Amino acid sequence: MTEFPPAEIWAEEEVPQISVTSDLSDEGKRADAFLAEKTELTRTAAARLCEGGQVLLSGKPVAKNYRLRAGDTLSFEVPEPELSEIRPQPIPLDILYEDDDILVVNKPEGMVVHPAPGNPDGTLVNALMYHCRDSLSGVGGVIRPGIVHRIDKDTGGLLVVAKNDAAHLALAADIREHKVRRMYQAIALGNFREDAGTVDAPIGRHPTDRKRMAVIRDEKRRSREAVTHWQVAERFGNATHIRCELETGRTHQIRVHMAYIGHPLLGDPLYGGDRNGMAGRYRDLICGQCLFASRLELTHPKTGEPMRFEAPLPENFEKLLQRMRKDSDLC
Repeated sequence: MTEFPPAEIWAEEEVPQISVTSDLSDEGKRADAFLAEKTELTRTAAARLCEGGQVLLSGKPVAKNYRLRAGDTLSFEVPEPELSEIRPQPIPLDILYEDDDILVVNKPEGMVVHPAPGNPDGTLVNALMYHCRDSLSGVGGVIRPGIVHRIDKDTGGLLVVAKNDAAHLALAADIREHKVRRMYQAIALGNFREDAGTVDAPIGRHPTDRKRMAVIRDEKRRSREAVTHWQVAERFGNATHIRCELETGRTHQIRVHMAYIGHPLLGDPLYGGDRNGMAGRYRDLICGQCLFASRLELTHPKTGEPMRFEAPLPENFEKLLQRMRKDSDLC
């Protein structure tokens, strides 16, 4: 029997039953609006789950227009899209390398990796299905064919895709054993006191905001080991260009760890990346967090050949660095 890797290797995110509890500030809100605010669901998706009887309050289905009371706990499981809903789409791909076993792609910022509620199409998976036809691994399940690891929607950069199950299993094992190197470039707020360091802090789902992750040290709450190494590339006084390397691959890992040490990523909407109005000052050059997966090092799953891939920083990222250099020179 083939031994598949743990889900976190390819998804980097759990798919648990989700529960969210209202407080005094939520009283009177509609159930669908509350779920859209507190989870990753869109309001339309939340309404559909309510209409289908899949959102429960005290074990009973709740209507989408139910008005919340403080202390109400709504729970649901996010249904995965059916296979028939996942369709190939002729979306252009920036492919750095491809053979019969793997494909390395430079994902643009703004593109979701795989279909999910609120993002049923237009994803990297839809583009890969069109480009690769039937040549994608099935280990990740019907909505994640070929996906060994992933990056956030507003993070651009390099991903390796498996075109068959053998390649997928080998790459997943290498990621699990820290044999795949994933390097990122980012702009963080503030001036780091040291030139390099490591954040070793476990990450889990935020206890009250389901859209966020957090450093969780409470043994009663579920979390996973997370280690990020960082190094200063350039200082701008009130912001710092850094390079990060992942030792583990948790959801939002770099974003959470940088915020945890007091240096959220510039423009990060979830983790405080608009401190002192910095994001607004450079709004024309940023979309979400300033983070890019710039380098990927791996061993080819079939030939055993060491491989290294690098992608140039996006044009807007380069322009942002240039403007920040100019601004820091004026100070």
